Amino acid sequence: MLFEQIKEQHSSLSNEQKNALDAFLAQGFPTKKDEEYKYTHLKEITEKSYAFQATENHHISKKQLDLLHLGEDDFDSIVFINGIVHPELSHLSIESAKVFTLKNVLNNEDYSPFLQQYLHGLTPKDNALCQLNRTFADNGFVLHVPKNMKIEKPIHVFYLSQNQSENVFYNPHNLLVVEDGASVEIIESHHNFDDSFVFTNSVTEIYVGKNAKADWHKLQNDSNTSYLIDHTFAQQERDSLATVNTFSFGGKLVRNNLDFIHQGENINSFMNGITIIGDEQLVDHHTAVHHNQPHCESYQNYKGIFKDKAKGVFNGKVFVDKIAQKTNAYQQNNNILLNEGATIDTKPQLEIFADDVKCSHGCTVGQLNEDAMFYLRARGISKKEAQALLLYAFANDTMQNIDIEQLKTKISTLLAEKLEVDLSF
Repeated sequence: MLFEQIKEQHSSLSNEQKNALDAFLAQGFPTKKDEEYKYTHLKEITEKSYAFQATENHHISKKQLDLLHLGEDDFDSIVFINGIVHPELSHLSIESAKVFTLKNVLNNEDYSPFLQQYLHGLTPKDNALCQLNRTFADNGFVLHVPKNMKIEKPIHVFYLSQNQSENVFYNPHNLLVVEDGASVEIIESHHNFDDSFVFTNSVTEIYVGKNAKADWHKLQNDSNTSYLIDHTFAQQERDSLATVNTFSFGGKLVRNNLDFIHQGENINSFMNGITIIGDEQLVDHHTAVHHNQPHCESYQNYKGIFKDKAKGVFNGKVFVDKIAQKTNAYQQNNNILLNEGATIDTKPQLEIFADDVKCSHGCTVGQLNEDAMFYLRARGISKKEAQALLLYAFANDTMQNIDIEQLKTKISTLLAEKLEVDLSF
């Protein structure tokens, strides 16, 4: 149904959009016959009909937004509601950095040549969903951080949907350019306030210059009427450090595609994920690190806790080019199934063409340690609280490289809520 709706949009598009749409139509939505989507079926999403233009009217109050904030005084923010940026609800104290929406970049003749040399530079032409995003994206978050600039406050980007009488299809496109010696931290979250379904097909491109630092935190705690497919690409130059943390607690179906591309020596890349889901939720993490240069390091640490009939998928790839000697690549995926109805499909992959490297990968799927449970129960701790303590400890190490204390506190709170226990005991 959605595929046919997309085809009908062809005549109303520009030539560039038509080219992207033709690339999508030639491939179509991924199906279970595609190896990359073997365990994640999009049929539930694609058999619904959607509005391509959201209703602009909303009644989200500042009080509602404050409940989503991690600490308004300590953060900058940019707020999109129904696909439109709302300056009156946003707060930006940045002076030297250039903050835009995607629509600004597409229409700003003075500044767009600089940013457009980066726009779509990392998105593969053979990726159907990226081409679909390119067809319909007209908004998103764009930030250019000049050389040696340190942005002190984290920037929280909100994508909110409300007051929609029918299902809505969003295609945000984010672009972050961090020049040499600069640093920034971004937090991204999506929230659907309606009973109607939202399908978000998001693309994020991150360019990290020489000796620069960029952290992007994805806080995924949306409703059960939300679908999210996210593609994030991070390209790093020499001596840079980049982190993408993904915290997945909510959403009916969430697919995270994450690619790191190394373009220089002495690069460090960090990927961490926590997934805690239940009911019939599905969260799929597909990661890839492309080690193209020597003396670089990458670390992947993903933890999953699944209950009820929830399903998890993890596929982590590490590619080491023949010239990428002295590579150090670490990958770990550990999962706990709390009952028989929950499942996880995990597949770590290494493709190594260099001989002087240190590469390791591992995955575990199991249940809570019975000896540890007995130890806690013997000291008067209830079964529920003992289970929560062990699960919290299991997930906690993926938060160790978060520099933002308010974000750590938020993740701890969400962990407690999902585990249905008061961790203050």
